[in-house]
Amino acid sequence: MPNDSSSATAILLTNRLHPHSHSTHLPPLILSLTADERTRSRYSFITEDNTLVHLQLPRGTTLQQGDILTSETGEILVQVRAKPEQVLTLTSDDKLQLLRAAYHLGNRHVSLEISPNYLRLSPDPVLEKMSIQLGLQVVTEVAPFCPEGGAYSHHHE
Repeated sequence: MPNDSSSATAILLTNRLHPHSHSTHLPPLILSLTADERTRSRYSFITEDNTLVHLQLPRGTTLQQGDILTSETGEILVQVRAKPEQVLTLTSDDKLQLLRAAYHLGNRHVSLEISPNYLRLSPDPVLEKMSIQLGLQVVTEVAPFCPEGGAYSHHHE
């Protein structure tokens, strides 16, 4: 958590923009957050250049990789990045095995990143064992984690 000396320069971020709704140059501030941190709509964080920011976004907001946050006046832009964290990455040469694993993991309501070549989830020994039994290769690694939002979620509420 930030110390008192940095609170004098705190920035209040109240708006989320679509990643492509601003100019082509990147915002000056980068906020790297884990998947869990990206679900906190009212919280204080430190940007990569040690600037204190306070989020005051609509409740239920889930930030995504590339989102742009702004102050109330829209003058300050901060880009959200997925911070690398410990994950299980599941792979298989057989796409049907990946599809079956996604089905079984979905039945357990875990946060899951889905790509054509891998599935990614938070470390869990029971799910790791299940994935191995399904014939998948499982690697524990540190990587950005961008789970699906769910069938009823919308990227920009």
